[in-house]
Amino acid sequence: MNYWLIKSEPDVFGIEHLQRHHETVWDGVRNYQARNYLQSARVGDVMFFYHSNIDPIGIAGLCKVVEGNVVDPSQFDPKSKYFDPKSSRAAPRWWTVRVQFVEKFAQVITLEALRQHFTPDDLVVLRKGNRLSVMPVGEDAALRLLAMER
Repeated sequence: MNYWLIKSEPDVFGIEHLQRHHETVWDGVRNYQARNYLQSARVGDVMFFYHSNIDPIGIAGLCKVVEGNVVDPSQFDPKSKYFDPKSSRAAPRWWTVRVQFVEKFAQVITLEALRQHFTPDDLVVLRKGNRLSVMPVGEDAALRLLAMER
């Protein structure tokens, strides 16, 4: 099993949305490195759900991958802000996963708490200039994060 961190703005799609929907396709990722991480994700992998652009910023809960290598349907929808006119059904450019809600944390593990307990080598999200919406989390860091929440 692998661990990942996925970022979203909660006013667009937050942990509460996922809790209500139970499952969703994690669509709209338009960065090639983030897409490649999503292509590496496997069924059963755990994802830390990170809220950005809110107060407090931080990890709000968990979800897990229930289907991998899903073609992102938003790339074909001309009405979607994630539409990609260079993509075709015969040769899609954007791949993703289907995720399922696991839990909402009682309290957000804030960015400040992450900075106090981890280094940028431990968590990619702490690296300056990192804007990826999907990133790997090492097993040691993942277990420490889970212990912090518990």
